[in-house]
Amino acid sequence: MNNAFFKVPTPINEPVLNYAAGSAEKIALKKAIVEARSKVIEVPMYIGSELVHTDNKIKLSPPHDHQHILGYASEGDASHVKQAIDAALEARTTWANLSWEQRASIFLKAADLLAGPYRAKINAATMLGQSKNAYQAEIDAACEFIDFLRFNVAFMQQIYTNQPESVRGLWNRVEYRPLEGFVFALTPFNFTAIAGNLPACVAMMGNVTVWKPAYPQIYSANVIMEVLREAGLPDGVINLIYVDGPVAGDVIFKHPDFAGIHFTGSTKVFQTIWQTIGENISKYKTYPRIVGETGGKDFVMAHESADVKALATGLVRGAFEYQGQKCSAASRAYIPSNLWEAVKEQIISDLKEITIGGTEDFSNFVNAVIDEKSFDKIAGYIDNAKKSDKITVIAGGNYDKSKGYFIEPTVLLTSDPNYITMCEEIFGPVLTIYVYEPKDFEKTLELVDATSPYALTGAIFSQDRYAIDLAMKKLVNSAGNFYINDKPTGAVVGQQPFGGARASGTNDKAGSILNLFRWVQPRTIKETFVSPTDYKYPFLGEE
Repeated sequence: MNNAFFKVPTPINEPVLNYAAGSAEKIALKKAIVEARSKVIEVPMYIGSELVHTDNKIKLSPPHDHQHILGYASEGDASHVKQAIDAALEARTTWANLSWEQRASIFLKAADLLAGPYRAKINAATMLGQSKNAYQAEIDAACEFIDFLRFNVAFMQQIYTNQPESVRGLWNRVEYRPLEGFVFALTPFNFTAIAGNLPACVAMMGNVTVWKPAYPQIYSANVIMEVLREAGLPDGVINLIYVDGPVAGDVIFKHPDFAGIHFTGSTKVFQTIWQTIGENISKYKTYPRIVGETGGKDFVMAHESADVKALATGLVRGAFEYQGQKCSAASRAYIPSNLWEAVKEQIISDLKEITIGGTEDFSNFVNAVIDEKSFDKIAGYIDNAKKSDKITVIAGGNYDKSKGYFIEPTVLLTSDPNYITMCEEIFGPVLTIYVYEPKDFEKTLELVDATSPYALTGAIFSQDRYAIDLAMKKLVNSAGNFYINDKPTGAVVGQQPFGGARASGTNDKAGSILNLFRWVQPRTIKETFVSPTDYKYPFLGEE
């Protein structure tokens, strides 16, 4: 079953296209955007061999142009969740028994389809459905998803070749079986690559899945399923449903064949899921695997020796790319007083140049936040900050949702390092800065560690190696991904395995072999060639 004699292609990170003026990729992408905007599509659920349409419709619109309609998705109910589970379990035996290289071929083909004929389509869908600019869509929906597929195939082969030692007279081996049951993939809106990888890497290891994406990501999720089906993924292996979360959970978490969850989303939701699984633990055939990446309150810590321009650039990019809607986004910063004025001047200068608008205009660096609920939440934080005597608004602070959910990149200066925007995850384009005295560097490192319950990403900017070393030691548990002289975003598959601890998740490191180990159930086999035929051991003999 785990034949490891077929060597897969060595994965190389997919090159990022630059979409320069007049380039073939820019022409193709613009054409795909125009085509997508010109029609209204009906998006089905994918359950077994069926494309399921319902009378309940979910409107799909660009967050930056919420009056425009891209399409309608068919919303399901509890019956569709049950149907998806049944379809997955029906497909399980055949899929689990398929040799690993046959499974690998499907996902390698999907990667090549995304790198070639589907590249413009998946990027356009992400730009329109999730309001990502061309570069953010390219590094996500194309490059990262392609990397996940190719690198995970290589990791899968490494797992299967990881075998125990044997001695003369017996043969030891390990089968890496898929989990017994089905896996629930619950995916976020902010990364098309994550939405695709969470069900795909599970399926790659021989499992079957029920996949529920966040509603704002349905438009690009539909393209993912088109790619996987064209690549040859059998019916029922990945079942894509659009069902309200509590409705889906009520069915899934009570099912005896529930074998695991692969999750990216909010900490509160993940904790509720974990609690629900615990309450139902006696119902399951096996102990479910719980793998989740949740929120972050990601920091940038600057030492008095930091390079001002590098620091300012790291803050602007880290805080405001994709409108701060990355779980790794820089949202709190600690800057020494000797650098503050120069850093402030550079940040303000950069933000004056940044334009805000729709993704169809390639000159816009900042686009819309994902939906009205998110817009209102972020605006609430900004309004409260304006009223506080502990806050000075350094830049931005304005917002408008008349056409799209646009919020200016906002920089707040606080006199209170425990002010709410330094502690709570906002998930929007809001950066809060606390200025400290250089002599308090070590004390401030302790503050960074203690301020937030999260431990996802963080960065230290310094030209002093002793300061870097001290920061790494003091902040050893503060971030699962730690950056030195760089923004705390942009982890690359195969280079920086991604995940955090504390309230940020189980730290199972997507983009590495560690994550795939969670989706197998090993069976150790010992075969003795010439079996003993007498129970007596030598020590039983008389002297």
